[in-house]
Order: sequence, then structure tokens, then C-alpha cells
Amino acid sequence: MTTILFSICNTGILFAWGVLLFLPRWKGTQFLIQFPWIPFTLSFFYLYFILLSGSLTEVDFTTLPGIQNAFQNATLESAAAGWLHYLAFDFWVGTWIIRHSRKHNISHLKICLPLIGTFLLGPVGILLYTVLFWGNRFLMKAK
Repeated sequence: MTTILFSICNTGILFAWGVLLFLPRWKGTQFLIQFPWIPFTLSFFYLYFILLSGSLTEVDFTTLPGIQNAFQNATLESAAAGWLHYLAFDFWVGTWIIRHSRKHNISHLKICLPLIGTFLLGPVGILLYTVLFWGNRFLMKAK
């Protein structure tokens, strides 16, 4: 069951990112970016996997060796939960980038690279979008 649910989430997120990138004005995309529906849904599966994995109380999140140990000893369920954690937050950041860029009149074409960066490398996408945003503001003031 863990593998099936994980596959559904992992494949479903590809569809969700696809509509963000390629169908930004579609009514379904608007629904996805106005409220964190995808992270909300992934949260249920995340909680399910966390509960199946057992207690996280023995994991030492305060040290790098403690975190390394947690990853080395991960069960399928805790690994799935960890991955869903990334998927949920990266997608939420992607929708925020779209909302923020629209508010500041940045074209969708310009934010495609930051969106891909967010999808693939999370914080790198935030970095790319921030550089784009401030660069865009600087250029607009210079005109």
C-alpha cells in the first residue's frame, strides 16, 4: 500500500507542476494556485506515512549526524513522508511565485526557470525568482 500511495502522489505532482508551467491561465490552474490544495492533499498522505513509520521522537533533528542517522535508518514509510514533505512545500512555493509574479506584473515566461528550479531543487528556485524579481524592479526604476 505504501508503494502505491507514494506512486500516486509522486506521479500526481508531475501533472500539477505541468499545469502550473504550461497552462498558467487555465481555470483548473487558478483553482490550484488560489489555495494550497495540492499541499493540503499531500498532507493527509504525509500524516498517514508518519503514523505508519512510528515515532519520530528518537530522531535527533538538532545535529547533522542525528539527521544523517535518521535518513540511513529510514523505513519506506518515513522515506515516503520525507519526500512528500518536499513535494508539498516546493509546490506551495511554486504557487506563491505565480501569485507574487502576477501581483508585480512579471510575465509567466520569465518565471518558468524559477518554477523549474523550485520543482527540481526547491531553494534554488526561490533564489532564481528573488534575483529575477529584484532585477526586474531595478530595471523598471532605471527606466
